[in-house]
Amino acid sequence: MRIQKIVSTSRRDFRAIYECESCGWTRQGYGYDDANFHETVIPAMVCGSCGKSAGVQTSAATIPAGVIL
Repeated sequence: MRIQKIVSTSRRDFRAIYECESCGWTRQGYGYDDANFHETVIPAMVCGSCGKSAGVQTSAATIPAGVIL
């Protein structure tokens, strides 16, 4: 899965539309804007339609590590 569009944010928490790279299926979900979420959690997300996951990082954190909000 990859982030298609970020719908809303509050500090590091965000709500986004996630899109499958394989079949284009989309879903809304929540996330956290840090390196771990973008490097580990998003690539491991499984598509609800085709059952595939990306396995590779497709996005990066927009707020640098160490920044206190």
